[in-house]
Amino acid sequence: MTGAEVVRVLLVDDQPLIRSALRVLIAEADDLAVAGEAGSGEEAVRLAGEARPDVVVMDIRMPGMDGIEATRRITGRPDSPRVLVLTTFDDDEYVYGALRAGASGFVVKDMALDDILAAIRIVAESEALIAPRVTRLLIEHFLAEPATAPKQARRLPAVTDREREVLTLIGRGRSNSEIAADLHITVATVKAHVARLLTKLGARDRVHLVIIAYEAALVSA
Repeated sequence: MTGAEVVRVLLVDDQPLIRSALRVLIAEADDLAVAGEAGSGEEAVRLAGEARPDVVVMDIRMPGMDGIEATRRITGRPDSPRVLVLTTFDDDEYVYGALRAGASGFVVKDMALDDILAAIRIVAESEALIAPRVTRLLIEHFLAEPATAPKQARRLPAVTDREREVLTLIGRGRSNSEIAADLHITVATVKAHVARLLTKLGARDRVHLVIIAYEAALVSA
């Protein structure tokens, strides 16, 4: 995305007041525009195909099709938009499911509206928005899995030793600059490793790399 491009946003929430607040704020931003609004998961899936938004701001809890299923259907399409999930502090049990469904980030409904706009921009730039709190939640999810049915660790035969180190640090929630400092390499080199990991592992984005790091048993609590 360049500075001259406008990010088209699809607002999905069953509460009209939430959609209205975001719509008004987006209307004041030169680099953002509302591509459509949906009050249900079913409508979100339809509009995501018709309106071709760049980012979908998706509520998790909705009657009928919830935000997780809607996210899964939207991100499963070719050239799909990125999904930024709207959540609340009591929605933790849904976070992992939304990540696996293809969400690229999370924002909390009671955070400042300007911060939500900043999150939309981050996700639109093909960056993932995953906070340490969400990373910890993912670890807790894996630790909570029943020991009676252990999951075999995912193998990464095409990944080099250095890429494995980078992937491990991504799984721990480290930023590119932090990874560069930890491994004594440049940020540009880290970005190159991340790009190769995305290609080799068929990952959608950095959030997906975090999940793969857990599945490969590279990260533990």
